Amino acid sequence: MKPKNKLDLSSATWRKSSHSNPDGANCIEVRDDLPGLVPVRDSKDPHGPALVFPAASWSSFVTAVKDAELPDA
Repeated sequence: MKPKNKLDLSSATWRKSSHSNPDGANCIEVRDDLPGLVPVRDSKDPHGPALVFPAASWSSFVTAVKDAELPDA
């Protein structure tokens, strides 16, 4: 499946969770200022690709993580 539109995230302001590892390893960064979308990227590869999720799906995922509703891997 090809993306319908390409987002320019080059000047985006990204944020990490306050619970992130202090040395910056193994973190994701998100951008939550786009209406209806939440881009997510690996903090170790800031110029790499970002996964873009519908905001409602991202919100459901974050809630499930906070509530420990996800099964152990």
